[in-house]
Amino acid sequence: MATKIIAGKTVQVNDEGFLSNPSEWTKEIAAEIAKEEGVGELTPAHWKVIDFCRTDGIASGKAPTLRRITTMAGVTTKDMFALFPKGPAKKVARISGLGKPEGCV
Repeated sequence: MATKIIAGKTVQVNDEGFLSNPSEWTKEIAAEIAKEEGVGELTPAHWKVIDFCRTDGIASGKAPTLRRITTMAGVTTKDMFALFPKGPAKKVARISGLGKPEGCV
């Protein structure tokens, strides 16, 4: 398993750069990955989605799909694309320290 130093912490990542162990995730790591993904500074709106994905993903064992996020977190699809441009479910899963979502919708 590959490792990577993110925000000064060594974490395990898979071939696509997703954290392999969600328990290694920190808010500092999320902020660093967000910069890598071109999202920029994380706002309270970003954290609302990230916090939902962390809670839902850890409970279910898989990253939520875009449809699940918009339905359960109360964020519109349009807002998701504004917050996490070009692949919001995949980007928020990576920023949240979860695996790649199984479906795009």
